[in-house]
Amino acid sequence: MNFTLKNFSEVIEKVKSLDPFIISVAAAEDKELLLALKAAAHMGFVKPILVGNVEKIQSICDEIGLKPYDIVAGESPEDSAKVAVSLVKSGKAQVLMKGLVNTSVYMRAILNKEKGLRTGRLISMLAVYELPGYHKLLYCTDSGINVAPTLAQKKDILNNSLIAMKGIGVTNPKVAALTANEMVDEKIQSTVDAKGLVDMVGNGEILPCTIEGPIAFDVAFSKDAAHHKGIDSKIAGDCDMLVFPNIETGNALGKSWLHFNNAKWAGIVLGATNPIILGSRSDTQEIKINSIALGCLASAGSL
Repeated sequence: MNFTLKNFSEVIEKVKSLDPFIISVAAAEDKELLLALKAAAHMGFVKPILVGNVEKIQSICDEIGLKPYDIVAGESPEDSAKVAVSLVKSGKAQVLMKGLVNTSVYMRAILNKEKGLRTGRLISMLAVYELPGYHKLLYCTDSGINVAPTLAQKKDILNNSLIAMKGIGVTNPKVAALTANEMVDEKIQSTVDAKGLVDMVGNGEILPCTIEGPIAFDVAFSKDAAHHKGIDSKIAGDCDMLVFPNIETGNALGKSWLHFNNAKWAGIVLGATNPIILGSRSDTQEIKINSIALGCLASAGSL
């Protein structure tokens, strides 16, 4: 039977039931980030390794009462990113997290051909939403990194998410390859790609899932809409994951849920050897904690 998480409280309860995860933080001299790590450590599911300016990190940790933790010196943000990545690459940490380092510098360390965390798969974003009125968490990809992915890239994006979801405990998820309608139209590339993903799953080129596409949003979330359109759907009204046709669709949908539906969310970056928490300084502590918990669970499915 497929495992279902209804909300982020259940994500946190599940990760708390496991042994603590080691999280490597690049340029960790950030009070708001360290407050989130303190909360996660207090709940018992992480042990942070903090990389960066030792004196600054020590001072903040003393101020906020964060313990236990390890500090590893990083001479600069660039050096901190490299060191934090090396801790994950060597197996000393299971999850990587961004601190006070520019995203391009952080990603350059991750994607370094010799010392980074490459797998050969495309890097992609998995966003997870807790939506009032929906009965379980909704996994969505890609709304943050790949602008207009090709079919080959969507294959990697989907596989990345399925690997992570397996670690989280969601096996054989119900997936909607989202488009504007259910007909394959050569003039609408997203419908062609959606059918291509369905075929790839059927051929065993993608990890197992119950995928339908092309499929419109209303059918993915309403059995009545599927019935009205004469569609025999196995996922209508019970969708676990949306594969977006492009970044605009994912970005607009996600932000509309946050703005109009008071949704909660978390995000992790996939496609590397281990889950990556990118985050933003504007993220609330709740978003940071949810993302840390999600990344920890997903690390169980890392390849």
